[in-house]
Amino acid sequence: MSAIVLTAEMIVDAPDAAVPRVSPDGRWVAYELRPAGEVWLGGVDSPPRFLTMGANPRWAGDSVYVVVDGTSLHRVELTGSATVVVTWAAGIDDHLPLAEGVLFIAPDSVPDGIEVRGVPRPSRLRVVDSDGIRVLYGDRHVAEVTRQPGGGPLAVLTWSSHEFDPGLLEPELHVVSLDGSVRDLGPAVAGAHSPVWRLKGAWRIAYLASTPPGLQSGTAVHDVVDGNVTFGLPACPFELVQTEDGDPLMVVAEGLDTAVHRLSVGPVSRHTGLVKQVSVGGDSLAAIVSTTYEPPNVHFNGVRITDTRPWARDIAWGVQSRLSYRASDGLALEGLVVVPPTGTGPFPLVTIVQGGPYDRHSDKFSLHWAPSAQWFALAGYAVFLPNPRGGQGRGHEFAAAVAGAVGQEEWTDILTGIDLLIADGVADPQRLGIAGWSHGGFMAAWAIGHTDRFAAAVMGAGVTDWGMLVGSGEYGRIEAALGGSTGWEGVGPHRHDELSPISYASAVRTPVLIVHGAADTNVPLAQSEYFHRALRHYGATHEFVVYPREGHSLRERAHRLDLLDRMRAWFDRWL
Repeated sequence: MSAIVLTAEMIVDAPDAAVPRVSPDGRWVAYELRPAGEVWLGGVDSPPRFLTMGANPRWAGDSVYVVVDGTSLHRVELTGSATVVVTWAAGIDDHLPLAEGVLFIAPDSVPDGIEVRGVPRPSRLRVVDSDGIRVLYGDRHVAEVTRQPGGGPLAVLTWSSHEFDPGLLEPELHVVSLDGSVRDLGPAVAGAHSPVWRLKGAWRIAYLASTPPGLQSGTAVHDVVDGNVTFGLPACPFELVQTEDGDPLMVVAEGLDTAVHRLSVGPVSRHTGLVKQVSVGGDSLAAIVSTTYEPPNVHFNGVRITDTRPWARDIAWGVQSRLSYRASDGLALEGLVVVPPTGTGPFPLVTIVQGGPYDRHSDKFSLHWAPSAQWFALAGYAVFLPNPRGGQGRGHEFAAAVAGAVGQEEWTDILTGIDLLIADGVADPQRLGIAGWSHGGFMAAWAIGHTDRFAAAVMGAGVTDWGMLVGSGEYGRIEAALGGSTGWEGVGPHRHDELSPISYASAVRTPVLIVHGAADTNVPLAQSEYFHRALRHYGATHEFVVYPREGHSLRERAHRLDLLDRMRAWFDRWL
């Protein structure tokens, strides 16, 4: 193996394959390469080739529809010749080709720059055919649409508003025919998404949504007739995939791995690591697949057809292994440990907490612009990737354990794993670091307000005040399911104050790097600004970095490069 040195540029400049879509006959798969904005085509017996510029490929017969520049819908033949189907200046949210035309979801007009909050600006379902463009459904904000196999009616999922709060909290389902007739099925479960048609005697609709009664309780599959059909599943469904035979596929997080189920019969295959964005057509299946040392790529009928990081085969990566242990209350837990490719412990240890909290570390290749294991392992650090309660992959009760209780048992779950790695000689107790993004950033801030054991921390786009987040974050009241209160339930004290890192800022003694996007609407910049001001008041060592124009994820190349180098330099300085 040649001595290639991993650089931040290699990580940031590698393309990402995404949204593979299999043709109806199963012969082809179209997929995106990001950030280039290219659509490529791979065949059963043909190597991948560039097809067109665009995004969100969807099939109609032997043609592919793509969205170009966010505003134009093009029909592209397999030769690459393209026809503009419709241009919509306000932007196209999604589309669904039909044999007799094409559906697209789009708002009425481009905002004029003046926003009146609380007034719905719905996206409507429109159809383009030989008669022109007409609105097919527009009473409520249209979030998603899928067609019954065989050319039947449409399942249309709508929100009460285009905003996540209250839209996600107030979803409804409708059956819409192409002649414009509508049958309302009434409210769906909060958080509803990914509707599919299911044939069980007659056609009915199923979808993914929260597991009642709470919003922070993991996802379940809900059938409009049978209700929660995954009740008691000790794992977590996260994708539903329409099939022509009416028995949808369900992609399920099972601990560190992934399984594919038939909704009616259960598991049909299990896979090490992460399988996501599954698509089927004919007898073929495509997905994005990543395993321990294999970067994410498009796999078509079990064969990898993209190679987005060929240099990965020439690097001696950190050694990744699974860690099973028990929490202080006896609950079985798991995670991953990555140690440097050379040397023996004890190593300085960086613990990376996942986001969400309803997310997980799967046994996949861990290399990304955000805090990632291999980036630190190749710099000499051991890395702990814990899956504490509250995350995905262990069922409803495991996920719901943090509702109104963030930073409680999930925190001790993480500490117990760190203590085990110290006892096993992997980690040096004097050189501990912690890092995370989003909810992982919250946990980093929570950690340093509750212990002086860490020598350094990185808080990326983290929550520091749950009450403020309810009032200013785009998910609003949904966040109150984690923080425990909204702040407007009468006179305090409020539960969210007990669970907010800002309340413990006076205790921080750990040097912390705070990073945030200036245009973040998920976890607004004020969360980090508040923490920064508190740490400055108490004279705590910290650095506060704001990336202009960035949202909750960093997009710009220079910013991603800066973050990678800055994080490693921060831990090098203190660990």
